[in-house]
Amino acid sequence: MDAQLLSDDLADQIVTTARTATGDSLRSVTYFTRSDFEQLYLREDLERDADLDTFVGHEWRGFRDTSNAYQSSELGEYRFTVRAFTNGYLLRVTGDRRGVLITTDGLQMQSYEEVADAIEKMLAEDPTSE
Repeated sequence: MDAQLLSDDLADQIVTTARTATGDSLRSVTYFTRSDFEQLYLREDLERDADLDTFVGHEWRGFRDTSNAYQSSELGEYRFTVRAFTNGYLLRVTGDRRGVLITTDGLQMQSYEEVADAIEKMLAEDPTSE
């Protein structure tokens, strides 16, 4: 991760949006592209030893697989994924070239929808997109 993947302004905007929507439930925020990632936020009570390289790789492949599998679904276009784990939840908002992973403690589904909508909009409006 030699070069900065996104502007400081966009990084701050993503973290602020996630923090506003999730409050103290926010655990982490990671921005990623097809080839790199940058952890933008990690709550201070969490360990800094996560294998983000493998984690992001799985989520990128998961996005591709999900997008391909549901291309012609009557449910409509795929938007985001929420995964449940023993110690928290993961929200993946991904586009063709980049995305954001947000981990949280438990939230209402509406909170995930709100943050996903905001992140999708930010990524779409960012003029520095790949």
